[in-house]
Amino acid sequence: MGRWALDVAFVWRAVLTLGLVLLYYCFSIGITFYNKWLTKSFHFPLFMTMLHLAVIFLFSALSRALVQCSSHRARVVLSWTDYLRRVAPTALATALDVGLSNWSFLYITVSLYTMTKSSAVLFILIFSLIFKLEELRAALVLVVLLIAGGLFMFTYKSTQFNAEGFALVLGASFIGGIRWTLTQMLLQKAELGLQNPIDTMFHLQPLMFLGLFPLFAVFEGLHLSTSEKIFRFQDTGLLLRVLGSLFLGGILAFGLGFSEFLLVSRTSSLTLSIAGIFKEVCTLLLAAHLLGDQISLLNWLGFALCLSGISLHIALKALHSRGDSGPKPMKGLGSSPDLELLLRTSQPEEEDNEEEEGRFVAQGQQ
Repeated sequence: MGRWALDVAFVWRAVLTLGLVLLYYCFSIGITFYNKWLTKSFHFPLFMTMLHLAVIFLFSALSRALVQCSSHRARVVLSWTDYLRRVAPTALATALDVGLSNWSFLYITVSLYTMTKSSAVLFILIFSLIFKLEELRAALVLVVLLIAGGLFMFTYKSTQFNAEGFALVLGASFIGGIRWTLTQMLLQKAELGLQNPIDTMFHLQPLMFLGLFPLFAVFEGLHLSTSEKIFRFQDTGLLLRVLGSLFLGGILAFGLGFSEFLLVSRTSSLTLSIAGIFKEVCTLLLAAHLLGDQISLLNWLGFALCLSGISLHIALKALHSRGDSGPKPMKGLGSSPDLELLLRTSQPEEEDNEEEEGRFVAQGQQ
């Protein structure tokens, strides 16, 4: 009887993990192809990103309100001093990362975008070393060399290479390294009370919107104001279709951040990292099959080299976590009643697998 119960629990956990991974894949791969498709007819990616931020803020506020009504506990609201001094740098880096990523879709293929964004791990490692979140080890140097070499091989003599788009997405990856390093530092400050990713998204979006607005005003403001698809619209039906398409992208962006949170909170950050590797492979295969992206053998070898570097980094993190003296108490959602209200979970013993979920806040927002 006891063995049967263990088998049922194992199968249930496997099915739950698979379902959460598939949900994460739907949102993550879906928003990549959706944004690429949308930018073919709507050439204002910064405005699109700003509308996504507004939608994410709206859904985050609604989620907070529902939790507060259910638990009768006030949600965290930062003071203006903490908000501007501690949250603003992270918000600005996140806004530039997401904005430049979406901007690059005007120029490059999904496959080149996917490969170049994978190099964000390289910059995260570099900035983690600079901010002393990681210790310099020979294995980390090998990870950097593998990812950098793979990126070079993937872009070398690529028939669909575009320098402007590559520069945009590489800049986004560079800023992404700063973004996730600052996010980790922000979420490790327990006194701020932002371990809940919904609270973090709620506080980040307004500053992200304001941070991206000057870039939008300079590069898209005039063109958008004279375009028939937005401000000089003549067909109300066309306007509603455009706004509806942009709003749907915002829902996908919020769903991506929340699906990452669900996956990590019910499994582990290691599961998300491993799922992310297979997601990149799926994205490239779909891009080659559906969009006709041309990927040579050398490009595939470069991608494999980059993935080997990412896999080595994940393995090192797993070994480092296993070598710790003991489990660390969680400060995130996994140990609070709010998680139960959000997820309606029925297996509290699974909370032992939760770790570092705060690091994945609205990651794809693209």
